[in-house]
Amino acid sequence: MNSISLQEVVQEFKLQVLSGAGSYGQRLIMIPDVTRPGLQLAGNYEHFGPDRIQVIGNMENAYLDSLSRDERRMRLNALFSTGIPCMILTRGRKPDKIMLQSAEKYEVPLFGTDETTANFTSSLVKYLNVELAERISMHGVLVEVYGEGILILGESGVGKSETALEIVKRGHRLIADDLVEIRRVSDTTLLGRAPDIIRHLIEIRGLGILDVKELYGVSSVKMQENIHFVINLENWDESKNYDRFGINEESTEILGIEVPSITIPVRPGRNLAVIVEVAAINFRQKQMGYNAAKALADRVFGENSKGKTKA
Repeated sequence: MNSISLQEVVQEFKLQVLSGAGSYGQRLIMIPDVTRPGLQLAGNYEHFGPDRIQVIGNMENAYLDSLSRDERRMRLNALFSTGIPCMILTRGRKPDKIMLQSAEKYEVPLFGTDETTANFTSSLVKYLNVELAERISMHGVLVEVYGEGILILGESGVGKSETALEIVKRGHRLIADDLVEIRRVSDTTLLGRAPDIIRHLIEIRGLGILDVKELYGVSSVKMQENIHFVINLENWDESKNYDRFGINEESTEILGIEVPSITIPVRPGRNLAVIVEVAAINFRQKQMGYNAAKALADRVFGENSKGKTKA
């Protein structure tokens, strides 16, 4: 199971440490869900997940303020005793003495943020969904072409990196070369990025390692991108019949998600960068409802129907 340290969450959102500064460094978060424990503060723990980050906003604070001191202590002790990883107070709210005592008793770190509860919770869930997503690493190249994330796959030496370099020279952006980390961030979305150690680097046989950001500027690279389309490169096989019209729909399965794809045969003289550019535009056209191959088929069938009618 993937995990992220609580310390990384604190650093990412610049949370204020209100209590338990020495107890959260080694804690791990493994669940992307976030809970606002309103029902739990009222005493209902059915289906409660104690391994989730807890966020308290105005409603929860108003309910706690309505309780007597003894009742408030009892409710907070019950919540903290479940072993929750932490509690975050929004809108700049500070914990009272009873909350601090309960948190220290059960060693639950308390954090604060000035953000509104809804905005903070939404941002936190989105961040955790990405960081804790199911993931794999694939040998390939990921580029952004006309706003489309294009994953280029193929055997070693087929020309993936050279194609990516030419694509960058034509004004598009590199996300990852050689190894692409792919995360399933939702049931329909795959997010690709490069491992930190090789980010913005590209390997060209005969030249070695190149830093694309230093060579072409910050506008030539991107940290991550959704994967919209897959291009499979393979060496030209004379015995194989390749699709010449583009009517057949192909797809490549990655982490259980079917991604539209095409196979492009590679042979000397083919400008793969231009083909990738056109493939990105054609993919966008299809997404908008226009398919040139199907339009041609309709014309041909239309002409045949006219000829039969005249006859």
